[in-house]
Amino acid sequence: MQPHSISQVWEQVTGTQAAPTTAVVWATAAVALLAVGWRGLWQLTRNVVTIAHEGGHALVALLMRRRLHGIRLHSDTSGLTVSSGKPHGPGMVLTAAAGYVAPSLLGLGGAWLISGRHTTALLWAVVVLLLCVLIEVRNAYGVLTVLVTGGLCFAVSWFGGAQLQGAFSYLCVWFLLLAGVRPVVELQTKRARGQARDSDADQLARLTHLPGLLWVTVFLVVSLGSLLLGAHWLLPAPF
Repeated sequence: MQPHSISQVWEQVTGTQAAPTTAVVWATAAVALLAVGWRGLWQLTRNVVTIAHEGGHALVALLMRRRLHGIRLHSDTSGLTVSSGKPHGPGMVLTAAAGYVAPSLLGLGGAWLISGRHTTALLWAVVVLLLCVLIEVRNAYGVLTVLVTGGLCFAVSWFGGAQLQGAFSYLCVWFLLLAGVRPVVELQTKRARGQARDSDADQLARLTHLPGLLWVTVFLVVSLGSLLLGAHWLLPAPF
């Protein structure tokens, strides 16, 4: 139901909503798994992962007091975040490490909000984060991708009823948790073929003098750990 005043919006954002049925929870997990596992669909849904990935780089760059010059999102689902500052040190390392773990950590944060039945708050938080990313995007395809993603989240949060909001929130969180794993696997597959010499893992290897495979392992541990903990929060007892 569409809220008619700021006070009603605020009450929904700060309040709690009823959890979907167990069938809806499992159904959204299945749909999210399909969106990640089906190659044809993944070519489309991976754009959302790219937004989260580049947003992670951008957020940490700002937190590390680096100067952010913009984000670019491309139609082949690749992306680029440009920042300037010290070319080495903890700030640069954390900025480079943030991308691959960002989707999983966002999904974990979403699962935590859902476990407290803050469904509407989750949707509005996503809208705000996407708006922040949109401000920094510097190419037309990137603007279109963020606008479509943000517009869908806003439409559900503003016009959708409690059941639709709940199902959509679970779907988004399941997707982020599951989708956080696949790019890490794809990254190592490319690295093994010598096709990703400038990947985040290899940049981190040059920055830290630690093996790139170690950084891929860190990404994988974070993504799998987030998936397990997030599933624990999302699935009904006795899981």
